[in-house]
Amino acid sequence: MSLTETLVETTAQTISSPTTALPVTTAPGIEAWHVESPVVPMIALAFTFEGGAAQDPAGKAGCAQMLARLLDEGAGDLTSDLFQERLAARAIELSFHAGADAVGGSLKMLVKHADEGIALLALALAKPRLDPDAIERVRAQIIAGLRYQQNDPGVLASRRFFNEAFAGHPYARPSSGTVESVTAITRDDLLAMHARIIGRGRVKVAAVGAIGAEQLAEGLNRAFGALPEAGELKAVPRTEVHELGKRVVVDLDVPQSVIRFGMAGVPWRDPDFIPAYVLNHILGGGAFTSRLFQEVREKRGLAYSVGTSLVSHRSAAMTWGYTATKNERVGEALSVIGDEIGRLIADGPDDDELQKAKDYLTGSYALGFDTSTKIAHQLVQIAFEELGMDYIARRNAMVSAVTQADIRRAAARTFADGKMLVVAAGRPVGL
Repeated sequence: MSLTETLVETTAQTISSPTTALPVTTAPGIEAWHVESPVVPMIALAFTFEGGAAQDPAGKAGCAQMLARLLDEGAGDLTSDLFQERLAARAIELSFHAGADAVGGSLKMLVKHADEGIALLALALAKPRLDPDAIERVRAQIIAGLRYQQNDPGVLASRRFFNEAFAGHPYARPSSGTVESVTAITRDDLLAMHARIIGRGRVKVAAVGAIGAEQLAEGLNRAFGALPEAGELKAVPRTEVHELGKRVVVDLDVPQSVIRFGMAGVPWRDPDFIPAYVLNHILGGGAFTSRLFQEVREKRGLAYSVGTSLVSHRSAAMTWGYTATKNERVGEALSVIGDEIGRLIADGPDDDELQKAKDYLTGSYALGFDTSTKIAHQLVQIAFEELGMDYIARRNAMVSAVTQADIRRAAARTFADGKMLVVAAGRPVGL
């Protein structure tokens, strides 16, 4: 066995042990999933607050993402420059991000700088300055990025896809916003978003590294204990992918069309998610072994890349795919993709194909846990989805247990009659 294989096996055994990840709960009711590892004198923290871009005010898409970018732009008595200098002086890594359903972040530091890192995190969360000059600087950066993307076929195809798939729903809005919506965001909007989302009762935390349970509990109190209870979130109604069977062209004068396609999906919390995940690997999730990679790229040379993935939001799920090809070959590429989906609906994978998919998915799982930061982010996502602390230990067994009957059931739920919503940005011939 090679050194790499040994490390992977050791990692898998470590993260699968039910005694490795343990809950740590503080007096104010903040709970973290804790993995103590004294091997390296570092601590990695990941956290997520329920409520993200789906909570953006009407006409002000990008508000949650703008807030996330501003949280480390000064806090408490520290201006943006002073805050960043404090981080840099101790090599502390602190970052924030916003997705459709959550605002989250991560903190990584040496053990000897843990007090400083926790103090800066607490300031950023509880007392962000949101200074006018910082707001305008970040706004300008976001708008510059949005303008740069205005002629990007991939961005335009993706945005149009979500607009068609979830028309009238918060998920239809781009999480980064538009030039117009970002321009309209005010400091009051950001303050209201902060009050609604960044609250003590809405946070999930995972901590990995050389820190004991008692020390972690004290750190959690300092980082999150001063936060008020979060405000009430707007209800995000359940929805599904609309316009199946529709084909949309975003006209761009480019020689190659960028394609986005999608159909129904299965959310992570659903009992059929694991079968759907295995099915997706067979269709387009496997980097070099999937059916779409073999049929679209290897056999026909239609595209350099092609694939699919499962998208699981709080209130919607879908199977989402991508490729790009010459304008005159778009119809052929879509025909091949549709044929492969049809074959899986009619016949499913053979037993050998199914077994190879399961072997790969179980064997590669540990690679997502090869650093403290990755482990923390995996744990906090599992906590956010409420899958249970033992999910890591159960996951490979669930994949291995997937049967042909499970695959057929997942195919019926995701592929249905094979109709897809397709968006092509370019000048596809005959679409």
